[in-house]
Amino acid sequence: MPKQLASLTARSRVTLFPLEGLTVAYTTQSGDARGLGDIAVVAVTAPDNAKGEDLWSLARSMAGRRGIYFQDQARWILTQATRARMVRAHDHQDLPNAEWTAELDRTFQLDGLFANHETLRTGRMTIS
Repeated sequence: MPKQLASLTARSRVTLFPLEGLTVAYTTQSGDARGLGDIAVVAVTAPDNAKGEDLWSLARSMAGRRGIYFQDQARWILTQATRARMVRAHDHQDLPNAEWTAELDRTFQLDGLFANHETLRTGRMTIS
């Protein structure tokens, strides 16, 4: 899948959580003025050499099926992110008004609504 590089800076609620050696940030954006949060932004923040592709590699390895497709991988990534936001375990951090910048290297359109998201964007995020 070709890289689709984009830089995005915003202020929003961000949930940070650990995932198999990565620190991952999850937030939402809206595709229009309704503010529905239909775009999920799931990005790694640590370690320093981690990148968005690491989420997709992890999804391929963790989903437990051979020949897992991009739709399934995207759903797996979204499941981890939404689970982290709902569970609020001791090692998760909820930042209600964080300023952040993300270098997004993949935008993936889901084939249907999943966890209230139509689009998944992944990459690397820095929180100010």
